[in-house]
Amino acid sequence: MNLLTRMFFISFSLLSVLPSYAEEGMWLPNLIGETRLQEMRKNGLRLKAEDLYATEKASLKDAIVHLGGCTGEIISDKGLFLTNHHCGYGQIQSHSSVEHDYLTHGFWAMNQGEELPCPGYKASFLIRMEEVTDQMDMESLADKSPQERDSLIADRKQKIIQKAVEGQPRGYRASVEGLYYGNQYFLFVYQTYTDIRLVAAPPSSIGKFGGDTDNWMWPRHTGDFCIFRIYADKDNAPADYSPDNVPYVPKRSLVISTQGIKKNDFTFIYGYPGRTNEYLVSDAVRYISEKGNPHKIALRTQRLEVMNRYQSEDPAVRIQYASKNASVANAWKKWQGESKGIVRMKVIDNKQTLENQFIRWASDKPQYKELIPQFRNLYARLEPYAFAADYYNEAFRAIELFQYAGRYARISKEELSKLEKESDGYFKNYYMPIDREIAKRMLRAYVEKVPKKFQPALLKQHASRIEEWVDEIFEGSVFTSSDRLKTFLAEHQEQPLSLLRKDPAIQIFQSFNDMYRQCIADSLKKLNTEINQRYTAYMKGLMEMQPEKLFYPDANSTLRIAYGKIEGFKPADGVVYHFQSTLDGVMEKDNPDIYDYDVPEKLRELYETKDYGRWCVNGSVPVAFLASNHTTGGNSGSPVLNRKGELLGINFDRCWESTMSDIVYDKDMCRNIAVDIRYVLFILDKYAGAGYLLDEMKLN
Repeated sequence: MNLLTRMFFISFSLLSVLPSYAEEGMWLPNLIGETRLQEMRKNGLRLKAEDLYATEKASLKDAIVHLGGCTGEIISDKGLFLTNHHCGYGQIQSHSSVEHDYLTHGFWAMNQGEELPCPGYKASFLIRMEEVTDQMDMESLADKSPQERDSLIADRKQKIIQKAVEGQPRGYRASVEGLYYGNQYFLFVYQTYTDIRLVAAPPSSIGKFGGDTDNWMWPRHTGDFCIFRIYADKDNAPADYSPDNVPYVPKRSLVISTQGIKKNDFTFIYGYPGRTNEYLVSDAVRYISEKGNPHKIALRTQRLEVMNRYQSEDPAVRIQYASKNASVANAWKKWQGESKGIVRMKVIDNKQTLENQFIRWASDKPQYKELIPQFRNLYARLEPYAFAADYYNEAFRAIELFQYAGRYARISKEELSKLEKESDGYFKNYYMPIDREIAKRMLRAYVEKVPKKFQPALLKQHASRIEEWVDEIFEGSVFTSSDRLKTFLAEHQEQPLSLLRKDPAIQIFQSFNDMYRQCIADSLKKLNTEINQRYTAYMKGLMEMQPEKLFYPDANSTLRIAYGKIEGFKPADGVVYHFQSTLDGVMEKDNPDIYDYDVPEKLRELYETKDYGRWCVNGSVPVAFLASNHTTGGNSGSPVLNRKGELLGINFDRCWESTMSDIVYDKDMCRNIAVDIRYVLFILDKYAGAGYLLDEMKLN
């Protein structure tokens, strides 16, 4: 057992003498032993370790679906899975048109034959995870340069992965991920299914109710759910789409609780949280709060202003840019709350206090004593490159024309045919006037804010006439419409690539790309490699300095359990938030003049007649609830489970006051938001008339 693993288990043994940490942390399910279970049971859990995670028999992990940037949960023995409406938004949009506007009106397959295939959508199940720290043999890399070290780490990971998937069934894949900044390594083996079909999605006025105004806020009244089904071949194995495929039979599906919730009920979340950075040093947090976030927020504000204006004027454009707008707005609002939370919690000051303590503790420890000064120096050197990279990503890469043209910059003639076939799908969701105006704003901001040494030659050449130059690019490029591109390719079949590469959009893409590679990327990578190497040592040192502290690994898109309880919170003086919202609140917000608050007529009728059926609770229908589970991006769609592992709701957001929880957790303020499963069932049953889906489910 390596040193960090020993310290990890020692920290578990101290739980009996420490205060409860139920609300904070994201834990690997295979490391939840009896000690951790005792803490969870003290808070209400009624399950054993093997109920949560097992490889020799079915366990709850087998009902959890990894969807890339989101999570889902299996809810029937015929492959049905739930996730968030916003997680399935792109799939719903791809099937939508003005004639069949599933975003506005919803979609309900009334039998399996009506389910819609979703090409490119994938669902993965974790088969097993195991520690491979010893196989990585990190101690042998101590005297290597950062570059040699990274190369050897990548090589060792690949060998472990190859061994893990060799001879395995179709759809198997694996990854090796580092925890605690590379002090510990785990192998994760998955099986991936690719025939996924859309089954049900409420209209956006339910599934996205409140839109960007309510995003990250409480109280919420959003029915943020949709339903897909996984299909497999006759042997229940992964298979590409085929009409002959049959519904997947899962190892485990979740029982759905209809019993409701009450204050302080134990809950836990099982899912794939994306990325947290709880152990950053103060220099990194200062950049995020005082420089990175403010500039990124300003750039996205401009993009949203443009999109919102055009979308409000044309229903077709609203559909085209619905998913793009939501994606831009999500991080835009999150960064605002994150920065406010960092200031409110005095995170920079608190981290500096910890770092000063570390300096004193490490004064007689050669392997640690220079770490904090080294961080200071490295982050100071990193800042100009990080700032330029932020603008490259948030300004230049926000311009769709340049990114699409860039796909044609270095391709073969064979690849050209494939891209040409895919062009209709791209242009279906492209509106040139939006992109042109965003290009003018983004390039102007880049010229004004980014030092000239990080500006490509073409941009500097036209810096005094950005608006006119952008017009010339858009008027001269063949990549602004499907017709222009196809006409060009038809007229120049002999040597299309050499002529395409003279296109002004490709030229500006190349100019920015060359600048980024030559002036930013190498320095950014080198400095980040050196910084991460220090974090490996710093993390180890912190655990030695604070042996009584519980250290949980940062999220990294691997399967985790977080647990807490049902509870509201007090966001400000004189304001107290209850943990439950209801259909009454939906109707209080109803406004036919505002797209995001225009309640569907049928839902109004159900409310007026109080036709709630079995889903009525105290004269209304529960809609959403709060709990203190530690979540982040990637937990969208994760199941919120009760003490028996039954499904209570679907996680879809955090409160705005707690968006800094990726960096620091506040037990009084951090709350996850979930759609109550009873609202999901009510919408399926009474609104959609899709009660046949409930017949597939196990309701308790």
